[in-house]
Amino acid sequence: ARGFAPLRIADFQEVLGEPTVALSKLRELCFSGIPFDGGLRCLCWKILLNYLPLEKALWSSLLKKQRDLYSQFLKEMIIQPGIAKANLGVSREDVTLEDHPLNPSPDSRWNTYFKDNEVLLQIDKDVRRLYPDMAFFQRPTDYPCLLILDPQNEFETLRRRVEQTTLKSQTVARNRSGVTNVSSPLKSTPSSLSEYEVLPNGCEAHWEVVERILFIYAKLNPGIAYVQGMNEIVGPLYYTFATDPNSEWKEHAEADTFFCFTNLMAEIRDNFIKSLDDSQCGITYKMEKVYSTLKEKDVELYLKLQEQNIKPQFFAFRWLTLLLSQEFLLPDVIRIWDSLFADDKRFDFLLLVCCAMLTLIRDQLLEGDFTLNMRLLQDYPISDVHLILKKAKELQDSK
Repeated sequence: ARGFAPLRIADFQEVLGEPTVALSKLRELCFSGIPFDGGLRCLCWKILLNYLPLEKALWSSLLKKQRDLYSQFLKEMIIQPGIAKANLGVSREDVTLEDHPLNPSPDSRWNTYFKDNEVLLQIDKDVRRLYPDMAFFQRPTDYPCLLILDPQNEFETLRRRVEQTTLKSQTVARNRSGVTNVSSPLKSTPSSLSEYEVLPNGCEAHWEVVERILFIYAKLNPGIAYVQGMNEIVGPLYYTFATDPNSEWKEHAEADTFFCFTNLMAEIRDNFIKSLDDSQCGITYKMEKVYSTLKEKDVELYLKLQEQNIKPQFFAFRWLTLLLSQEFLLPDVIRIWDSLFADDKRFDFLLLVCCAMLTLIRDQLLEGDFTLNMRLLQDYPISDVHLILKKAKELQDSK
């Protein structure tokens, strides 16, 4: 992170020190980047993502309530089904004729259990390779979930479910084509998953915490469940909260990430729902908007891309759906998200960032042929996000 002047940190502390946080002032400050110091970024993101209310007096009771609720979700959705499964071999009276593992009825608990396993396998495959260039997600968390790891609990954990499930991961249907198959060359994945050793009992890697968050989200949101790419949205949130310098916040990174992720998904979930692709809230509309904005700002470049038949879905699908999380290294993604979360029109600024990314490589695009230009767009060459954000701000001001 770039060093923040003490004055700027003081500006944040002043706004956050008021009994009621002035949201417009906070947005304005956050838009230019939030200092990591003193946990400022974690706190600002929680406010900008509508997890924490503006009245500070309400914070402690709300946090307690939400974190208790999350523990409840863990008990109902991971521990209880795990106990039922563990008891299967022990107490026969659990298995009635109405509800045994081979019952095909859609209402059967076991049917749900096996369906959940398909979702779990897909999540597992995706979260194990979160940011492979960083050791963080493979490392053990300082705050493993005691509910899950309690040796008194004889139950099947998600880790065991993944190990034992007989479904071959190849049979897991791809929910959404195009999110991972155009995965950016930045994110080279190790050749085999065996490189990821599961930690010994009693320890949990950060990726396992992310897996649990996504599994709970999928269970609570059956309409959308889990779609590939959600792992790329939850990763930077969890990383930010799990590296908070304040240990009393860091300890609750899992629950806090879950609720912030849920709130963020409520705003962008339409991008992940295929049936909405062509509606005004869907992804196609937003991709077209990138091109119509480009046409306004730089008609020559727009015509060149049109002439080469470079459609926005070839690159902007991933840029928009994943909030640019695959295009840049994690610290840079986090800096971009400061501005995105601070945008009061929500993700209008993202369209301008995409336009800025195009105009900053206009000379190369104007000279390049189709193949060269596709390579530029799918492996974006500029890594200085400050330059990109500055350009996006200029585009915004020139409206």
